[in-house]
Amino acid sequence: MTKHKAGFVNIIGNPNVGKSTLMNAFVGERLSIITSKAQTTRHRILGIVNGDDFQVLLSDTPGIIKPAYQLQESMMDFVKSAFEDADILLYLVELGEKELKDEEFFKKITNAKIPVLLLINKIDKGNEELLSEALKLWQEKVPNAEIFAISALQNFGVPEVFNRIIELLPESPPFYPKDQLTDKPERFFVNEAIREKILMHYKKEIPYSVEIDTEEFFEDENIIRIRSIIMVERETQKGIIIGHKGSALKRVGTEARKDLEKFFGKQIHLELYVKVNKDWRSNEKQLRRFGYNQK
Repeated sequence: MTKHKAGFVNIIGNPNVGKSTLMNAFVGERLSIITSKAQTTRHRILGIVNGDDFQVLLSDTPGIIKPAYQLQESMMDFVKSAFEDADILLYLVELGEKELKDEEFFKKITNAKIPVLLLINKIDKGNEELLSEALKLWQEKVPNAEIFAISALQNFGVPEVFNRIIELLPESPPFYPKDQLTDKPERFFVNEAIREKILMHYKKEIPYSVEIDTEEFFEDENIIRIRSIIMVERETQKGIIIGHKGSALKRVGTEARKDLEKFFGKQIHLELYVKVNKDWRSNEKQLRRFGYNQK
C-alpha cells in the first residue's frame, strides 16, 4: 500500500519575480492576485493541492523588502514564518537577477537543512546565453539547491518542479480536508480581488495606502451579496479612488465583480464604499484587525 505524503512548500523571493503566478500555476486557481507592481502580496497565502496519496501545502509569501513602516514589517514577519514550518523551500529568482535584497534571508536559504529548489523564472524573456550565465551564478551562490529553469506564466518546467516536490515530501497524513483549496475565508478573496483592481488602475502611493474590509457576505443558492469598504489614509485619496462622478470606483467594482463571479461560480452583487482610516499602515491595532500582526 502506498504511504501518504504531505508537507509545507514555501515560496520566497524578491518582489515581482512571479511567486503568485507560480503558486496559481501549481494550484490551478487564481488564489494569489497578480499585478506588475511590487508588494502585491501582503499576506501569506496557502494553496492546497491534493492527490490520492499526497497533499502539497503551498505558501506564497510577500516579496522580500527592507521594511519602511509597520505594515511592511508585518509583511516580513510572514516571510520569516515561512522558514520556520517549511518542509521544502522554493527560492524563486528572475532571469538576470543577481541577489536577494536581504542578506539575512539569503543566509537562511544557503544554510537550510531542508531541500531547497531554486527556480530561475521568466526564461521566456531571455536567451540561452543568459540562462547559462544564470545557472552558473546560482550554482555557485546556493550550492545546497537543486536548480530548475522555468516560465511560470507559460507553465514551462512547472510540472517537473511539482513532480520533484512530491518526491521530496515527507510521509504524513493530510493536514487539511481533501476538498479544501486554501486556508483563507471567502472574504479574503473578495478583498484581494478589489485590491488587485486598485493596484492596476491607480498610480503612485494610492494602492499602498489602501486596505479592504468586507463587512457583509451573504450567500444564497444563485447569488452572493457583498458589501466592502475601501479604506484610505487621507481625504484626498478618497476623492481619487471615487473619481469624477464615481467613475473610477465603478470601474473597480465592475472588474472585481466579474472576477469574483468566475471564482465563486455565482452571480455577485457587490457594493463598494470608501472611508478614511488615518495612518492605518502604522497603527498596530488596525494592522491586527486586518490580519497582519500575528505576534
